[in-house]
Amino acid sequence: MKKVFLTGATGFIGLHAIDMLLSRGFEVHAITRSVPSDQSEKNGLYWHKEDLLNIGKIDKLMSKIQPGYMLHFAWHAVPKEYWTSAENIRWVQASLELLRTFIQYGGKRVVMAGSCAEYDWNYGYCSEKNTPLEPSTLYGISKHSLHLMLDMYAKQSGISSAWGRIFFLFGPNEHSSRLVSYIISSLLKNEQAICKNGNSVRDFLYVEDVASAFVSLLDSSVEGPVNISSGKPVLIKEVALKIGERLQGSHLIKVATQPSKNEPALLVGDDGRLTNDLKWAPSFDLTTGIDKTIAWWTGNSKTNKL
Repeated sequence: MKKVFLTGATGFIGLHAIDMLLSRGFEVHAITRSVPSDQSEKNGLYWHKEDLLNIGKIDKLMSKIQPGYMLHFAWHAVPKEYWTSAENIRWVQASLELLRTFIQYGGKRVVMAGSCAEYDWNYGYCSEKNTPLEPSTLYGISKHSLHLMLDMYAKQSGISSAWGRIFFLFGPNEHSSRLVSYIISSLLKNEQAICKNGNSVRDFLYVEDVASAFVSLLDSSVEGPVNISSGKPVLIKEVALKIGERLQGSHLIKVATQPSKNEPALLVGDDGRLTNDLKWAPSFDLTTGIDKTIAWWTGNSKTNKL
């Protein structure tokens, strides 16, 4: 049995990763600050209620589980705030402590979640091998710094490691301030939705595909940085208008084409390593991902407080 230490297990990506890990034969040790009450019992799934920022307890938890694998999603992710929050520093510290104890207790392979914010956005098209890493935010710098330390520490310790750089994900349970959820929730309330940076180009990937890519990466021998991206450039306004068509609310969408300050006109990931080295392909295109997200919001429109 392959034991995996899964952080951020109730988060936007982590929750989708659980069943995928179980289906690949992993014994999943899901770490969370609060165990969800609506989770049914599943063979091979074990919940651990713990605050990973409490560094003193990480050693005890890791020594108890002694996993061979670790998939690390947990981070400070409050919308807008996370770009500049000092919590980024605490999460670098906690992540390094996780790594140290993981290796100490026999860990063999670790995959951590990075971000496209590590790249120099002036280049637009981001390649793991060619695009400079020049983050301009505390969040991006923290992620990049953690990757550098992970890479060197893993090599010195003789373990296998990989780093997934996430681009623009979307899907159910996402905070309503994010683009796709904001447009959907606004139209469901028959309110105007302002689509900022409409002529800018981004790289969108449905959250279940993001989770799938990470699980595939963990269950492989691929090492180093890997873009978790679709590789497909899409105008932001196209996403908004597609939602409008689906909800018959195109008249409520106001597209602002003037780019916001510090927002790049183009930001797309090279998906070559993901498709060629990992042999992975998405299960959802943009349309089906939007449809599934709309279905979730429609079903939760009366009670959703995101």
